[in-house]
Amino acid sequence: MPYPIKNKLVVGITSSALFDFSVEHQIYEQEGVAAFQRYQAANRDKIPEPGAAFPFIKRLLNLNRIFPEEAPVEVVILSRNDPQAGLRMMDAMPHYGLDITRAFFLSGADPYPYMKAVNACLYLSTNRDEVRSAVAEGQPAGFVLPCVTSNDDLDTQLRIAFDFDGVLVDDEAENQYTQGNLSLFHLHEKTNKDRPLKGGPLMPLLQKISSIQKIEKARSLNDPSKAVRVSIVTARNAPAHERMMTTLQHEGIEVDELFLTGGIEKKNILDILKPQIFFDDQLGHLEPAAENTPCVHIPFGIRNQ
Repeated sequence: MPYPIKNKLVVGITSSALFDFSVEHQIYEQEGVAAFQRYQAANRDKIPEPGAAFPFIKRLLNLNRIFPEEAPVEVVILSRNDPQAGLRMMDAMPHYGLDITRAFFLSGADPYPYMKAVNACLYLSTNRDEVRSAVAEGQPAGFVLPCVTSNDDLDTQLRIAFDFDGVLVDDEAENQYTQGNLSLFHLHEKTNKDRPLKGGPLMPLLQKISSIQKIEKARSLNDPSKAVRVSIVTARNAPAHERMMTTLQHEGIEVDELFLTGGIEKKNILDILKPQIFFDDQLGHLEPAAENTPCVHIPFGIRNQ
């Protein structure tokens, strides 16, 4: 019996985050809606190139093939495009082997309010202002930075990397740092090392991923390979690591890799780790990393005010 949708890992994504519609967007900006619609209709047979979030979505959907009894993932297109323009992107799904059958085409209206309708734990968009509005309303949304993508069909493992503060947990600790200094931050975290931090925007996403990992672990005790690997790449270092581990244990979550960078450039790690997506609340970490790694900005918390 497949999971009911309330138990699935549901991602809402815009068409421009999944596919490269940069030319089309330029036509829209320079010539208007009518010219954009004419272009889409005239080029319906032209398959769009993959966008920055494509490698992540491709491997995420592959989990349904690995776990067909549960089919634990659902991806829904939430698009500002009109229904006629939407035909082109829906035509691209079978070409790329993407099992995406649900789509909302809203003719210019904001898509993110429909996250609630599909129980999405993540919304990915290339519209920065739209993402900020969604996060301000308490939605787990992320701005997808431009990135040159490469898709290796032989590499099917899903690798997801998260920053910790302001992404998986709230900004309580970051607030201490901005009000004082690193010493004050470490003192605060040592004092509260046994008290879990409150969940942040993407904790529900990690919880869903963790549930899928537990299914795999129960069925593949003798298989060292993993369908999903989760990493945390954080600017924290000792002694602030203990409270982070307390929080993860409280949530029942185990991660595969933990990088306590203490200020080491995150790009240096991500270039080796090669995740298909990395979430952080600070553009200063994301912009260098996006040269090689698909990156998503979560505009949440004290650092984004």
